[in-house]
Amino acid sequence: QVQLVESGGGLAQPGGSLRLSCAASGFTFSSYAMSWARQAPGKGLEWVSGIYSDGSGTHYADSVKGRFTISRDTAKNTLYLQMNSLKPEDTALYYCAKDKATLITYEYDYWGQGTQVTVSS
Repeated sequence: QVQLVESGGGLAQPGGSLRLSCAASGFTFSSYAMSWARQAPGKGLEWVSGIYSDGSGTHYADSVKGRFTISRDTAKNTLYLQMNSLKPEDTALYYCAKDKATLITYEYDYWGQGTQVTVSS
C-alpha cells in the first residue's frame, strides 16, 4: 500500500534551517508529482511547494519563495524540502502529498502523517 512518511521536523530558531524528508513507498515514485503542504495552529491547510514527477519543474507559494527548495531523489524514493531563513510564521505541521499525475494538479490521493516544525527563539 502507498505510504508517505515525513521526518526532519523540530525546533529551529528564526533565521535557521531545517530539511524535511518524505519517504515514499507502494507506488512508482518517479511517475507522480509531489507536494508539500502545511497547517498552522488554528488555520487551514496551505500548499507550500510542488515538484513534477521528473523534477524538471517546481512551484512555490509566495510565502516561501526564495527561502524553501523542494527536490526529489528517485533512487531513494524520497521527497525533500530544504527550509532556510525560517520565520515564526513557518511554524506548522508539514505534510507531503502524492499528486494524481506527473505534473502538479493540486489533486492528491495520499498524504503523510505530518512532521511538526516550530520556529521560535
